[in-house]
Amino acid sequence: MKKNTKIWLAISGILLVVLGILCIIKPEATLFTAAWIIGCFTLFTGIFKMVFALRTERFLPNSGTRVLSALLQILIGVLFLCNNFFVAISLPMVFALWVLTEGVIIAILSFDYKKAGFTSWWTLFILGIAATILGVLGLYHLQATGNILAILIGIAIIALGVAYLAALRGIHRFDKEIGKVNANIKEMMQ
Repeated sequence: MKKNTKIWLAISGILLVVLGILCIIKPEATLFTAAWIIGCFTLFTGIFKMVFALRTERFLPNSGTRVLSALLQILIGVLFLCNNFFVAISLPMVFALWVLTEGVIIAILSFDYKKAGFTSWWTLFILGIAATILGVLGLYHLQATGNILAILIGIAIIALGVAYLAALRGIHRFDKEIGKVNANIKEMMQ
């Protein structure tokens, strides 16, 4: 691999680790940034969905529904970008509701696993109840939920940075091995 590519991979990995640490240190800024990114993604995917719907309206049925869906997505994206504060404050609540809902679903599904003969169904039930309790606690302590969400985002970004650096190390080892093979081939050819 080219040296420039390795340098950029190393820089990217280091910057991602630093960004992840900043996300953990500054949870409020992380939530505002996440809200802005969600707004951008929602707006852009709505625009792409609209273009797709308009280009395929002659070929695919229900194009009006797709155009309406795209329009609503564009409006939501614009609202997210214009009301960044509201979205940033809403993220912990949405996250807590998601954990709560998934916990209830997992707890209920554990009984289906029991009927199917899954011997560790009770593990799913306990984890579902635990997630439900954490979701309820998250709704009552939105500030803590926001901080935890920012920490999770930071950890995920750090993990990406470490993965880049690990990939760089693997590429470096691979390049060494290729160099050895090439040297052996050259020796054999002489």
